[in-house]
Amino acid sequence: MGSIALLAKQQGHVITGSDQNVYPPMSEQLERAGITLQAPYSPTSIPKIVDLVIIGNANLGRGNPAVEALLNSDVAFCSGAEYLGRYLLDNKWVVAVAGTHGKTTSASMIAWILEYAGLSPGFLIGGIPANFQHSARLSDSDFFVIEADEYDTSYFDRRSKFLHYQPRTIVLNNLEFDHADIFENLEAIQQQFHLLIRSVPGNGQLILPEDDKALNEVIAQGCWTPQVRFSSKQDSKAEIRASVISADGSKFKVTVADQYQGTINWNLTGQHNVYNACAAIAAARHVGVPPAVAIQGLNEFKGVKRRMERLIDLPHLKLYDDFAHHPTAIQTTLEGLRAQVGGATIVALIEPGSATMRKGIHGKQLIVATKAADQVFWMQPGNVEFQLSKLLPESGHRLFTDSHALIQAVQQLATETKNELHLIMMSNTSFDGMAKKLLGTLSQ
Repeated sequence: MGSIALLAKQQGHVITGSDQNVYPPMSEQLERAGITLQAPYSPTSIPKIVDLVIIGNANLGRGNPAVEALLNSDVAFCSGAEYLGRYLLDNKWVVAVAGTHGKTTSASMIAWILEYAGLSPGFLIGGIPANFQHSARLSDSDFFVIEADEYDTSYFDRRSKFLHYQPRTIVLNNLEFDHADIFENLEAIQQQFHLLIRSVPGNGQLILPEDDKALNEVIAQGCWTPQVRFSSKQDSKAEIRASVISADGSKFKVTVADQYQGTINWNLTGQHNVYNACAAIAAARHVGVPPAVAIQGLNEFKGVKRRMERLIDLPHLKLYDDFAHHPTAIQTTLEGLRAQVGGATIVALIEPGSATMRKGIHGKQLIVATKAADQVFWMQPGNVEFQLSKLLPESGHRLFTDSHALIQAVQQLATETKNELHLIMMSNTSFDGMAKKLLGTLSQ
């Protein structure tokens, strides 16, 4: 919603907004853009003079004081996804990225490749690409890159948001069960992806991994658009392949249709980012960027804020901020870091922030996902619906319910650890301002 506000401001509209809890980096972006923000929600959240209210889908339903005030007025309103589809994307070649993991990073890669190739795309991304320093941009380009989320649109429109976007190029990174607060099971999510595929034109393109079982089940329901597959397996028949991959995923070769195109050598790590790169190269190729040019662009890709963002970089101490919200994301990120740093000490600080994790859906997967870390400090927020402590006795992990106690434990660890120490914060919430607090503590 913050990114939509930025785009609407760039269209020339006067924008104000309301929210319950805003934190960096989005709060800083809005402030720099001169967008006035009011919190928390109240009947006065709706300005007296307003042409349109755009409603998000977090904490915004019947009973919310701002929603009730809006419904009692005669002011027009729509969802954020509907606004995008109707007023921003209707005349664009939309390149969309969907899937459980990697949407933000892949969309950022695609936007940067198109920028590097001189196409100056518009974009809306759920994070802030370091190459752009903002999450959304309008442009005169025919191309618009968007992170396409399967979460529902609003309290009055339960369709997935991506059904409003009408993409011509669509990346389907992967598919696992998530968003347990709105989807009963994986099949319910697959149905939304099927509807998405039904909306992609015949002159479009679907880009997806070769061996994702859940996505292949969706394709089997019907597909009317050409497909391009990618893979990193040696015996793969996929059109786009990564090979000769370094242990940490920071260097690998790329072939397209059995023709070597170039080598990616960057600061990103993990098998998941190898796949993200393959998907981005394929998407850029569909809009006309040669793979060799895309590879050159990716070698200058700087990553995304809160995606393994390095906040402290000292010889003996590294602090990272990561948005991991699912056991698979936690596991691949930690394994990539382990391959990069070898025998150095890795300590993960994890808050189960997503609705699915808070409900305990993934259970013991959380412990398995953290095997690459030497220690794990879990922060249990008050809205967790299961006893995280029951998972920990076998693991030797530590549990905290107070952020101050967690910070003290980290400070003690940093003081006592003789080995090179890598601390990685993993949460898709503000983590109670943990990044800022640890920066202040550890920099001393």
